[in-house]
Amino acid sequence: MSSVTVEQVKELVMDTLNLHEEFEPDEITEDASLFGDDGLGLDSLDALQLAVAIEEKWAVSIDETIGEKVFLNIKTVTDYVNANR
Repeated sequence: MSSVTVEQVKELVMDTLNLHEEFEPDEITEDASLFGDDGLGLDSLDALQLAVAIEEKWAVSIDETIGEKVFLNIKTVTDYVNANR
Protein backbone atom coordinates (compact mmCIF):
# COMPACT_ATOMS: atom_id res chain seq x y z
CA MET A 1 0.00 0.00 0.00
CA SER A 2 1.51 3.30 -1.02
CA SER A 3 1.80 6.21 1.36
CA VAL A 4 -0.70 9.03 1.36
CA THR A 5 0.95 12.24 0.18
CA VAL A 6 0.66 15.77 1.51
CA GLU A 7 -0.94 16.72 -1.81
CA GLN A 8 -3.63 14.03 -1.42
CA VAL A 9 -4.47 15.24 2.09
CA LYS A 10 -4.53 18.86 0.93
CA GLU A 11 -6.90 17.91 -1.90
CA LEU A 12 -9.17 16.04 0.53
CA VAL A 13 -9.24 19.03 2.91
CA MET A 14 -10.01 21.46 0.09
CA ASP A 15 -12.71 19.25 -1.44
CA THR A 16 -14.36 18.24 1.84
CA LEU A 17 -14.55 21.77 3.18
CA ASN A 18 -15.13 23.53 -0.16
CA LEU A 19 -12.06 25.73 0.23
CA HIS A 20 -11.42 26.14 -3.51
CA GLU A 21 -13.13 29.54 -3.53
CA GLU A 22 -11.05 30.86 -0.61
CA PHE A 23 -7.63 29.32 -1.29
CA GLU A 24 -5.47 28.18 -4.14
CA PRO A 25 -3.80 24.80 -3.48
CA ASP A 26 -0.33 26.35 -3.48
CA GLU A 27 -1.42 28.83 -0.78
CA ILE A 28 -1.84 25.98 1.70
CA THR A 29 1.53 24.76 2.90
CA GLU A 30 2.02 21.47 4.70
CA ASP A 31 2.83 23.23 7.97
CA ALA A 32 0.16 25.97 7.85
CA SER A 33 -2.16 25.85 10.85
CA LEU A 34 -5.58 24.41 10.08
CA PHE A 35 -7.28 26.35 12.88
CA GLY A 36 -7.12 29.95 13.99
CA ASP A 37 -6.79 33.27 12.25
CA ASP A 38 -3.21 32.63 11.14
CA GLY A 39 -4.19 29.47 9.28
CA LEU A 40 -7.16 28.17 7.37
CA GLY A 41 -9.56 29.22 10.10
CA LEU A 42 -11.25 25.84 10.49
CA ASP A 43 -13.58 25.07 13.39
CA SER A 44 -14.69 21.95 15.27
CA LEU A 45 -17.40 21.14 12.73
CA ASP A 46 -14.76 21.25 9.98
CA ALA A 47 -12.60 18.86 12.01
CA LEU A 48 -15.53 16.46 12.32
CA GLN A 49 -16.16 16.61 8.57
CA LEU A 50 -12.49 15.95 7.90
CA ALA A 51 -12.38 13.02 10.32
CA VAL A 52 -15.34 11.42 8.53
CA ALA A 53 -13.81 12.04 5.09
CA ILE A 54 -10.47 10.55 6.18
CA GLU A 55 -12.18 7.47 7.56
CA GLU A 56 -14.20 7.02 4.36
CA LYS A 57 -11.23 7.55 2.04
CA TRP A 58 -8.40 5.80 3.89
CA ALA A 59 -10.18 3.71 6.59
CA VAL A 60 -8.35 5.57 9.36
CA SER A 61 -10.35 6.79 12.32
CA ILE A 62 -9.29 9.76 14.40
CA ASP A 63 -10.38 9.58 18.01
CA GLU A 64 -11.67 12.89 19.35
CA THR A 65 -9.18 12.75 22.23
CA ILE A 66 -6.26 13.10 19.81
CA GLY A 67 -7.93 15.16 17.10
CA GLU A 68 -6.35 18.38 18.31
CA LYS A 69 -2.86 16.91 17.80
CA VAL A 70 -3.70 15.29 14.47
CA PHE A 71 -5.35 18.37 12.94
CA LEU A 72 -2.50 20.80 13.60
CA ASN A 73 -1.60 21.05 9.92
CA ILE A 74 -1.61 19.11 6.65
CA LYS A 75 1.67 17.36 7.55
CA THR A 76 0.40 16.06 10.91
CA VAL A 77 -2.74 14.72 9.23
CA THR A 78 -0.64 13.03 6.53
CA ASP A 79 1.72 11.51 9.10
CA TYR A 80 -1.18 10.21 11.20
CA VAL A 81 -2.96 8.65 8.22
CA ASN A 82 0.22 6.92 7.05
CA ALA A 83 1.05 5.65 10.54
CA ASN A 84 -2.43 4.20 11.04
CA ARG A 85 -3.31 2.62 7.70
